[in-house]
Amino acid sequence: MPSESLTNEIRLLRFLADDMTQAELGRRVGLTRQTIAAIEQGRYSPSLDVAFRIADVFEKRIDEVFCWRPAASRSA
Repeated sequence: MPSESLTNEIRLLRFLADDMTQAELGRRVGLTRQTIAAIEQGRYSPSLDVAFRIADVFEKRIDEVFCWRPAASRSA
């Protein structure tokens, strides 16, 4: 899995934002609902630009939305 060390809080943030849909988030950042779903599920790693745009929608810092851990620090 290409993004196994990249996690995110997008689902939680959408829920806290009046249960924003994936489609609405996608519209606001210029992506499809399917791409938002893939990012949210960790199946696709967003570009840095997209990650910042997503964080901006929720008025969060990028490190409040995304977390990256090097492979060596992942628990077994």
